[in-house]
Amino acid sequence: MCSSGRVSIAIAIACMSLLSGAISGAIAAVPELGSARVVFQTNYGDIEFGFYHSVAPKTVEHIFKLVQLGCYNTNHFFRVDKGFVAQVADVAGGRTAPMNEVQRLEAEKTIVGEFSDVKHVRGILSMGRYSDPDSAQSSFSILLGDAPHLDGQYAIFGKVTKGDETLRKLEQVPTRTEGIFVMPTERITILSTYYYDTGAETCEEDRLILKRRLAASAVEIEKQVKACSMLHIRKSNVCSYTGTSPWILQRMKCFP
Repeated sequence: MCSSGRVSIAIAIACMSLLSGAISGAIAAVPELGSARVVFQTNYGDIEFGFYHSVAPKTVEHIFKLVQLGCYNTNHFFRVDKGFVAQVADVAGGRTAPMNEVQRLEAEKTIVGEFSDVKHVRGILSMGRYSDPDSAQSSFSILLGDAPHLDGQYAIFGKVTKGDETLRKLEQVPTRTEGIFVMPTERITILSTYYYDTGAETCEEDRLILKRRLAASAVEIEKQVKACSMLHIRKSNVCSYTGTSPWILQRMKCFP
């Protein structure tokens, strides 16, 4: 009995060690976000996200460059499948405003598939692609629920840090089904975008953030309005976006 007892204890210890290792591995699989933040201003509210540089460096570099160039402005979410994904269209075909040459060249780049063991859960950002694993360009999905069948098959590069209330609004938009896609019956427009660094602590750095924010919601929108006029796009679309958000008002304290 003593021998049998020692064997049982040994097995129990081994099982606990394996379980501990599995838990540690799961915790280690959650990467750290970088300090950069991107905000998509949509007609349903703002969505903010950060990047996993250590997991998908090439993907992060490409997406952030597209944001810096303003490529996602006037683009849209072409797919909203409640509990699954909200997918941003490729900028080359999804924008209502024309792209300049620099934007077009960046948008046409394809990115090597950077697949990892990070899990597809709500709030994760995951690149869209065709059957070729290295065919990702600018379309990506925001996960609206857990999707383990996507794990290891699509490049995860970041996650939503603010704006879950906006995602919930998107999930309530009426949809229609076209083939494998569940699509909104009305356009969910990305009116403008901006970015900032969470490490900005001084008033001067806050001014720089505000300037980018104002450029996104004022200067860029004005350009889009002009483009809309040239393209005869209905005023009810992006051309009608006006107003000053609480975000700007909160940061006016940095100005005399």
